[in-house]
Amino acid sequence: MSLLNEQDKTYSLTKQCALLSINRSTVYYTPAPTSIRDQILMNLLDKQYTETPFYGVRKMRRHLVCRGFPIGMDHTRTLLRAMGLEAVYPKRSLSKPHPGHKLYPYLLREVTIERPNQVWSTDITYIRLAQGFAYLVAIIDWYSRYVLSFRLSNTLENDFCIEALKEALQRYGDPEIFNSDQGSQFTSEEFLKVLAERGISISMDGKGRAHDNIFVERLWRSVKYENIYLHDYQNIPEAKEGIGHYFEFYNKERYHKALGYDRPWEVYTGTYKTINEQKKIVYTANTEATFYDLSSENRISGKINQKEVIN
Repeated sequence: MSLLNEQDKTYSLTKQCALLSINRSTVYYTPAPTSIRDQILMNLLDKQYTETPFYGVRKMRRHLVCRGFPIGMDHTRTLLRAMGLEAVYPKRSLSKPHPGHKLYPYLLREVTIERPNQVWSTDITYIRLAQGFAYLVAIIDWYSRYVLSFRLSNTLENDFCIEALKEALQRYGDPEIFNSDQGSQFTSEEFLKVLAERGISISMDGKGRAHDNIFVERLWRSVKYENIYLHDYQNIPEAKEGIGHYFEFYNKERYHKALGYDRPWEVYTGTYKTINEQKKIVYTANTEATFYDLSSENRISGKINQKEVIN
């Protein structure tokens, strides 16, 4: 609306709106803030989605009704869409790309992930706040699970995703492959241009494939249960500071069972401080694999999408 000039002597507001293809009735429209009730419902939906991401609209509605919140199907669907949440299960359209935007194939099927910066991945999740909500985007290295960058935003525009991408590229160089879902933020011309100009191969999750971006989904579960749900962040600046501290802990202090109890920073940089110096971790997409105790070479656990090769 900044292009409109109410003081213009030549063109009336009606004429200006027509020239800009803006509906005249929207000039003085002020978006209504999210009601307190809707915020409570969205927070309940977010927590349940973190537990059961395969729940669709019907089950989510039932979940709210059983907790004393009468709500219809349409309203439940509206809230889930506002949060950017969609049930994770094989179906015809897993995510909605922007109309007309170019889509790319999924490049990681049966690809062996064996080094840092081979594959990066990104996704967006809903973050509850005491005074509203925000969206969190993060970029991680698949091999090490190292969180390369993150941004918070109060809208689902693509600007904050582009900022996170540019920061990761500036700080850590270029990955060989960049993987995302087919959401409009990641299929936008502006986002893809950053990758294309650097010659980075672009991979997008296939429709109906629930686990193509599973490492980021696991990150969301960790950050919510270990940080978001333990702190009542009042606003975005407070959440940004708190989540930033958490990612520092996640990267450099938190031990990861999936990494043989090493930390992401150690795996990303190759600076192992334990017996794991003797090993090389290899991830194979969509392949079940085995973990071994290096000292005894005994099998101790099984993990999906991961296997360990002992040198």
